[in-house]
Amino acid sequence: MTQSIQLLIIDPQNDFCDLPQGWQPSDPLTGQRRAPALPVKGAHADMQRLGQMIDAGKAGISDIIVTLDSHHRLDVAHPLFWVAADGGDVPPFTSITAQQVRDGLYRPRRAEVLPRVQAYLDELEARGRYTLMIWPVHCEIGTWGHNVHAEVLAACNRWEEANWTAVQQVYKGANPWTEHYSAMQAEVPDADDPDTQLNQALIAQLDQADVLLIAGEASSHCVKATTEHIVDNLPSGQLSKIVLLTDCMSPVGGFEVQAEGFLAAMRDRGVRLATSQEALPWLLANA
Repeated sequence: MTQSIQLLIIDPQNDFCDLPQGWQPSDPLTGQRRAPALPVKGAHADMQRLGQMIDAGKAGISDIIVTLDSHHRLDVAHPLFWVAADGGDVPPFTSITAQQVRDGLYRPRRAEVLPRVQAYLDELEARGRYTLMIWPVHCEIGTWGHNVHAEVLAACNRWEEANWTAVQQVYKGANPWTEHYSAMQAEVPDADDPDTQLNQALIAQLDQADVLLIAGEASSHCVKATTEHIVDNLPSGQLSKIVLLTDCMSPVGGFEVQAEGFLAAMRDRGVRLATSQEALPWLLANA
């Protein structure tokens, strides 16, 4: 009997991939190469393996859902938003705590938003998942870096042609006032923005799968946060249907421990771990 095997691909975007130079186009305005803004070591190979699995097993994949990190240049987690106490720029990979802002070590460039930002940081830390991290401007809406890795995109296109079904795209991160690692919910939902609230409809859709394969970047952040929200809110509670494709995800450098802890925690809760090669026979048998 044919199963429903859904594939959830989290943020398979150029800015997260350690693309070799041959994969980096030139900027028509400057002539310089467009390098990924936040490359994850191993992500290019992850996406190549994922594309190969999709191509080989496309007849057995029922649905493909792709999430896309989608930011504005002005964002609470981007350097443009902040200045240091001396008025200098705040470099990427700076962690900013609520107490540091309260003490004046960092402040938003516009003084009038300080109360909102302070309240945000307090709530973010109270939730116990993250403190604010300043990232390089990445996955900016409309840019090459926002685009899907070419090999994954091509494989998804071929799946669409073979199955006459559209890949579903889910955008997250456009609200500049809150971080949105998870594709299911912002870290601090904005009461005035439904797109930051828990996406119960998407979680319910994923729960209809007999098998839910999850891949993408990065295992330390967006894959981790998305999977955690799915696991915590899956209506059926049948966590064994979820399979993390461990060779199709990698951690941000310096966050390897967080990724390892995530995989161990998910395994302990009943989520399965497999490689793309281990999952491929399931797809072939489901064709």
